[in-house]
Amino acid sequence: MPKQAGTRLVNEAGVAIALVLCCLFGWVSAEGQGKPGRNSSSPYVSWVSQYPARVDSAPKRTFFRQLSELVMGKSHRARLKRPISVVAAKPGDIWVLDQGNENIFNVANEKLQIPQATRHLQNQFPSLVGLCYNGDRKHLLYTDSRTNKIYSLATEGRKLGRFADTLKLNQPTGIARNSATGEIWVAETGAHCIDIFSEDGQLIRKFGSRGGAPGEFNFPTAIWIDEKGDAYIVDAMNFRIQIFDKSGRFITTFGELGDAAGYMARPKGVATDTYGNIYVSDCQFNVVQVFDREGRFLYRFGKQGERQGEFWMPGNIFIDDNNYIYVADTYNSRVQVFQLKNGG
Repeated sequence: MPKQAGTRLVNEAGVAIALVLCCLFGWVSAEGQGKPGRNSSSPYVSWVSQYPARVDSAPKRTFFRQLSELVMGKSHRARLKRPISVVAAKPGDIWVLDQGNENIFNVANEKLQIPQATRHLQNQFPSLVGLCYNGDRKHLLYTDSRTNKIYSLATEGRKLGRFADTLKLNQPTGIARNSATGEIWVAETGAHCIDIFSEDGQLIRKFGSRGGAPGEFNFPTAIWIDEKGDAYIVDAMNFRIQIFDKSGRFITTFGELGDAAGYMARPKGVATDTYGNIYVSDCQFNVVQVFDREGRFLYRFGKQGERQGEFWMPGNIFIDDNNYIYVADTYNSRVQVFQLKNGG
């Protein structure tokens, strides 16, 4: 930690609190350090909205409410707890994986709904991680790294199934559909490899092994595939992003461990916009960093906090066809939506 930042924390909250905050949340400096880039208050990304509209919007549990819950049972009103992944057709139609609730939710017209197929399931999804659309967006696929399963849910919410259920997976996490080939890519984190399936769940091939060389992985966790079929994979404990073509051939890699802008500490999610810019969320820095196709740092947005545009351990990212950027702001219990401006 830079001396100036440490001194500021000590002055404000004392030595003990400063050390705890540093260990839990980390710190990042963008001014005058690391790789060259634009200022963090970027003119390229604007805040649009969030769900819930306010972080403190949950109703207060008054005496009468508590009495009602005691007599009638607790309310089943859904509230986000620890959202980890998000996909969206548009800002008003969002799907969210929530690790705190151990369930999947749909946000439509600013209302959070539990799908009928998972409404009465308890303790079925103990460690939700990755989420993607399948096919024509009438189905969703999502992973659970503890049950070692991939689930399929119809977007109308009434039918739940399993994908590739005959295989024994080792911590499936990131998942993405390759629109160029129709294949489903899955990061098998515990096996340090990538599995490629047909749309009906048949294993086609896999690649990768544990290591630090190009094409090797050390706990891969998230996958994004662009419209050309190129795959961007968060190689978490190698602190980098690796890029592969649609057949799985290695293209390039960027990123390294560091505590300044342009470096990575705990990369969590990755996505690209229609201009080819690469977005990487880092849950230790509490920011989203933006890179060009060659991995050169451009700018960042966000910082640690609870206000609009701030993050507390952000999870995965999703970018729709209109360059709306959705960030699972995990420990702020919300999803934030941004929009790219001026071509990024």
